[in-house]
Amino acid sequence: MELKTFPQGIHPSDSKELTQELPVNQMPVPKKVVIPLSQHIGAPATCVVQVGDFVKTGQLIGESSGFISANVHASISGKVVEIKDALTATGAMSKAVVIEGDGKDEWVDMKRYESFDDLTSEDLKKIIEEAGIVGLGGAAFPTNVKLSPPADKNIEYLIINSAECEPYLTCDYRVMIERTMDTIKGMKIFMKILGINKCLIGIENNKIGAYNTYRKMLENEPDIDVYMLQTKYPQGAEKSLIKALINKEVPSGGLPMDVGVVVQNVGTVLAAYEAVYKGKPLIERVMTVSGYGIRQPQNLLVRLGVSFEEIINYCGSFVETPGKIICGGPMMGFAQYDLSVPVVKGTSGLLVFPEDTVNTYEESPCIRCAKCVDACPQFLVPSELAKYGKKYLWDRAEENGVMDCVECGSCSYVCPAKINLVQYIKLAKNEINIRRRKK
Repeated sequence: MELKTFPQGIHPSDSKELTQELPVNQMPVPKKVVIPLSQHIGAPATCVVQVGDFVKTGQLIGESSGFISANVHASISGKVVEIKDALTATGAMSKAVVIEGDGKDEWVDMKRYESFDDLTSEDLKKIIEEAGIVGLGGAAFPTNVKLSPPADKNIEYLIINSAECEPYLTCDYRVMIERTMDTIKGMKIFMKILGINKCLIGIENNKIGAYNTYRKMLENEPDIDVYMLQTKYPQGAEKSLIKALINKEVPSGGLPMDVGVVVQNVGTVLAAYEAVYKGKPLIERVMTVSGYGIRQPQNLLVRLGVSFEEIINYCGSFVETPGKIICGGPMMGFAQYDLSVPVVKGTSGLLVFPEDTVNTYEESPCIRCAKCVDACPQFLVPSELAKYGKKYLWDRAEENGVMDCVECGSCSYVCPAKINLVQYIKLAKNEINIRRRKK
């Protein structure tokens, strides 16, 4: 069988054996949660509760405050005890609602549909918007916005990102194995919203169980095709996945819709299924807790707002003093220094590494080997872009395509001089975005 893929990229060890065959375990309802009002790209939600209010699970506590924004809901029932600025996994602060649980986990009334046949595209988008669904692959872009391309964009394909190319993470794999038919129903919801009849699922060949399960379930579904991809990083980047599956290149500065594609993560389609069929807002998600520094690696279904510390304790705590704790995957995740940080919608994993497995290096001068150029999936020159970022040459960075960087970290991974290339590039992108907003 031909394995589809994209040019360039890298091949780090996938390290998924710790959790790949472990079923999703539902973590007990936490006694207290800290729920940030900014869990998505765009404007933070506007708080609609006050200290002293009693809320139910699934109740709206933060209302979308703009076109690109998302609702936020209570993940437990109980009393609002504080509204404060809270640290998030990225290091940024966000206004957050602190809820002390009452132990009842009492849910709001939810409107369920046994079928979406009688619902219009706008009806379905409204349900998804009200449920506060965002992309669960990490970017956390509001899903209802992504499903609303401009009229002049002719969408032909819905692509389901099931690559899960980050090492260690297996939460998407377990969703595919355990909730296969539910995710397929979610795909059909998105296809109806977009008014298209072609959906493509891309699964890497280190997840053969998920590939075989979908093949079996889709035997009588001619509108949904599943493809096996070569295991390579960053296959899960939207542009890489589009190139692998339909051999189209998103233009510089463009979006997938420019080549007739909408890409959605497999966890996101599951959330859409639950919103329509169960009336359930996005108040919990599946995440992977892994690494050789945690006693009991697991795939967990957790409520949003639970702290990293509580999750680590539930998984048996540390094997030894950790050398590094990362939120997300090891390639694109964020190192953590405070375990009071809460799980949010985009939290795909929590990784713990012992001290003796964490390497620390000092940067040395670039030796012009071009390994970063060979690895870059966007055909950029990371060493030059990083130099511009390091020297605050924002205009030069922009002229040389820095905004096309997907921040995958492949360049830093292969650099023999141990230069933090992606960090300097991210700095440049951030400064350019600030200047654009000011203009």
